[in-house]
Amino acid sequence: MLVAGFGAGTINALIGSGTLITFPALLAVGYSPIVANVSNNLGLVPGAASSAVGYREELRGRRGQLLRYAPATAIGSAIGAILLLTLPEAAFEVIVPILIAISLVLVILQPRLSAWVAARRTEHRPEGGKVLLGGIFATGIYGGYFGAAQGILLFGILASSLDQDLREVNAVRAVLAGVANAVAAVIFVFAAEVAWLAVLLIAIGSTAGGLFGAKIGRRLSDAVLRAVVVVVGLAAIAQLLL
Repeated sequence: MLVAGFGAGTINALIGSGTLITFPALLAVGYSPIVANVSNNLGLVPGAASSAVGYREELRGRRGQLLRYAPATAIGSAIGAILLLTLPEAAFEVIVPILIAISLVLVILQPRLSAWVAARRTEHRPEGGKVLLGGIFATGIYGGYFGAAQGILLFGILASSLDQDLREVNAVRAVLAGVANAVAAVIFVFAAEVAWLAVLLIAIGSTAGGLFGAKIGRRLSDAVLRAVVVVVGLAAIAQLLL
């Protein structure tokens, strides 16, 4: 779990989808899907905070932007977390393999998504509009409910709507994904069963991974990281279905 947390923190700092590392690991050691999802969410919060620290240079001057976007993420995440706790566990077990499969498709298509984003970045939109806020809100719901590849969705929405350096966009993306995790985590602490040992191990690993991903991880091969995510995502689908 410690190693899985490090891998998830690293990948989350880079682009998102770290849940596809830790969620299958939690299933593999015997936790139920709901407990695994809740514990995973809590454990990844410190990693989101450490990646924000790692991106502090890119975040300079972005306070107003974050204050504008964070409420949409927070409200959406709260709704997603409540849906997770109120819908039957059987529904989660049916929905999550589909969500993981969609996430894997997004991971595989991420290079093409980036190329599409680059092709669209012609119109000057410093803060985005209502469509952008709506997209952030929707990804917040997804993040509160499950969250795998939420970062990829956020990156695509932000980068295609804002005329900013992509490193700055990615830093904003990392903070908003962290906000979604944190809001859901607060709800889960009071309303859900939590595997605290797993949370602790993932938190330690993801904190180190978040710093590594933000500062050094850009040097790692995107193809290798993408392959790892796809493999563990397929393992998660197999674990849930079998």
